[in-house]
Amino acid sequence: MNKEFLKRYAHLIVRTGANVQPGQKVLLRVQADQAEMAALVVEECYRAGAKYVSIDWSWDTIDRLHYQYADTEVLGEVLPWEVAKGEQQVKDLPVRIFLCSDDPDALNGMDAEKVSTVHQMRAKVLRKFRYQMDGRHQWCIAGVPCVNWAKKVFPDCSDEEAVEQLWKAIFKCCYMDTGRDAVEVWDEHTAKTQSKSAWLNAQNFVKLHYKSSNGTDFTVGLIPGARWDGAGDTNHTNGVFFTPNLPTEEVFTTPMKGQAEGTLVSTKPLSWNGQIIDQFSITYQNGKAVSCKAKMGEEVLEQMLHMDEGASMLGEVALVPKESPINQSGLLFYNTLFDENACCHMAAGMGFGEVIDGYLDMTREELGEKGVNDSLIHVDYMVGSDDLEITGFRADGSSEKIFVNGTWA
Repeated sequence: MNKEFLKRYAHLIVRTGANVQPGQKVLLRVQADQAEMAALVVEECYRAGAKYVSIDWSWDTIDRLHYQYADTEVLGEVLPWEVAKGEQQVKDLPVRIFLCSDDPDALNGMDAEKVSTVHQMRAKVLRKFRYQMDGRHQWCIAGVPCVNWAKKVFPDCSDEEAVEQLWKAIFKCCYMDTGRDAVEVWDEHTAKTQSKSAWLNAQNFVKLHYKSSNGTDFTVGLIPGARWDGAGDTNHTNGVFFTPNLPTEEVFTTPMKGQAEGTLVSTKPLSWNGQIIDQFSITYQNGKAVSCKAKMGEEVLEQMLHMDEGASMLGEVALVPKESPINQSGLLFYNTLFDENACCHMAAGMGFGEVIDGYLDMTREELGEKGVNDSLIHVDYMVGSDDLEITGFRADGSSEKIFVNGTWA
């Protein structure tokens, strides 16, 4: 890919995505085979005035070797230096940038129970640091192609051609192909998305009903007063606006814990912990997933929904119209960052406290009393279809169509 395009992308990630401010520390998380893109992002952070940029390197190939040879207890242990690092991040509140280039099949064939157990052991210790940082720092996730990911999306291409095609698809999804300044385009896109969330907030819906010909027939309750948000977020310590996901097309909220009934049928594959789950459905009763089926990865799906008590409940409801450029591309990205922005989706597990006014002064227990689900995981899965209909219901019994035929009514 042309280096000038990569520089423009780095600029978008740092300035519109993370919106790095002068004097801030930055933590960049990136795969070891993405050194060139990492260098461009680091330089752009310093140009934005960053005080210091540190890097956490990882690599799917090494992770697979860990799971192949190391014991579960060893992989799941959180060492004292990792705890100290988490405590330091809570103190520093660095801007966090994630360059996502995961191989969708990185852990394919590995013991699903082992992968799940390791994830569970580590999350129990480390998630407290995430809670302590929520709403108090900026962050951004953006996609960067690797060969294995690109070949999954473009299997008939050579390695080099597949990577090139995936770069082009990412740029298109991030509105970098318009011929205009991408930052200006994103300002307009954010304003449009936020107008949708403002409309939803004015409706005061208490529940939503989903219906689709593929078998989806589902009702979910909403938390009274919980906000719908979209496109951007605000760092509540300094008032800086940022865009957590590049790309993003969603308007989302956190649903009421324990109020979910019916069946949701997936419309796109899900890559979770380096393993693919495809053609699946989940049935809910009294707010909890009581059964699931999948043509591929059913054991992995079962493990996911049983990570803890909260994993069986929902943490997010997100609305995405079928006109999304990710959906219009016709591609399956096998990457949740992109596929979740192709169509409407739900998330199993942890809810967002940020949709509740005054959440920064609340404990997780107090947020739970409001109806926000808690869990070790937050996993988005896609349920949007071309004929999806979503109806919103108010407390007085009145209703209104929100989505018809997969898009805004």
